Amino acid sequence: MKELKIYTDGACSGNPGKGGYCAILIYNGKEKVVSGSELNTTNNRMELLAVIRGLQTLKVPCSVELFSDSQYVTDAFNKGWITNWQKNDWKTSSKSQVKNRDLWEELLRLLSIHLVRFVKVKGHSDNEYNNRCDQIAVSEYKKLDS
Repeated sequence: MKELKIYTDGACSGNPGKGGYCAILIYNGKEKVVSGSELNTTNNRMELLAVIRGLQTLKVPCSVELFSDSQYVTDAFNKGWITNWQKNDWKTSSKSQVKNRDLWEELLRLLSIHLVRFVKVKGHSDNEYNNRCDQIAVSEYKKLDS
């Protein structure tokens, strides 16, 4: 199984507002950047979309070390929130509907193909790839102004 790293980030101007996302895939010393934007979205949707678009790029099942500064994304898997949401018919522990269910379900579909380990990184810090993802995500939503 191919092993690679994916760094992801999402950004939003307003919440909701214009948003952008970026995933940088690193395999055998080569990089591929996947990015895009949406007009009326939230930061959490952009964080999830970055992960989804990165994984959708893969053509064969892979073992992925996925780096994100989004606690929302990493804790959903590392702390088992996603399992509880599914058990509780997509409701949170406070009984409200889980937001972004459409994206969570697509991400779960991709996780049935790929072996992914989620790694939380500190945002806006000294992680070169996370900083690049952030810059690209911001540039994506800024393009919507032109």
